[in-house]
Amino acid sequence: MILKMLVVGPIQANCYILGCERTKEAAVIDPGGDPDKILLALAKDNLRCVYIINTHGHFDHAADNKRLKQVTGAELLIHRADAPMILQQSSSGGMWGMKVDDSPPPDRYLEEGDVITFGDISLKVLHTPGHSPGSISLVTDQIVIVGDTLFAGSIGRTDFPGGDYDGLIRNVREKIFTLG
Repeated sequence: MILKMLVVGPIQANCYILGCERTKEAAVIDPGGDPDKILLALAKDNLRCVYIINTHGHFDHAADNKRLKQVTGAELLIHRADAPMILQQSSSGGMWGMKVDDSPPPDRYLEEGDVITFGDISLKVLHTPGHSPGSISLVTDQIVIVGDTLFAGSIGRTDFPGGDYDGLIRNVREKIFTLG
């Protein structure tokens, strides 16, 4: 498995590229800015993006859905509960003083237990709401990508609309900490 982490956008969000070494198929997770940087990272390993996955709908994790989808033709995936956010991210970005294009609509909605497969990689979807109603975590046999659910030494913010502190704590304890 090829794993790259890029810090992108003005809010410095983590964007991940997961790629299959054999087929060169890849997923871009949370493309929150700097599309040229993301495309260059894909090209460096001759990866072909087949999925764009948003762990949640906040603009700092989805700002470049439109550009990446235009360039790669990849399928856009997000949990149904956060899909409305990406369709209105120009207004939420504007509240932070940033120009952000609205995302195209998702090609598929993700739910708890779904498995996304590309090449030799399978990502299991865990619905981990709390930071947002549609927050998800993506699990392989080697790693878990949690979006803004969990940080080193902390948890994601819950003071945004739709945030739920108790739900976030419960999901971290019951779904993430139990991974083994």
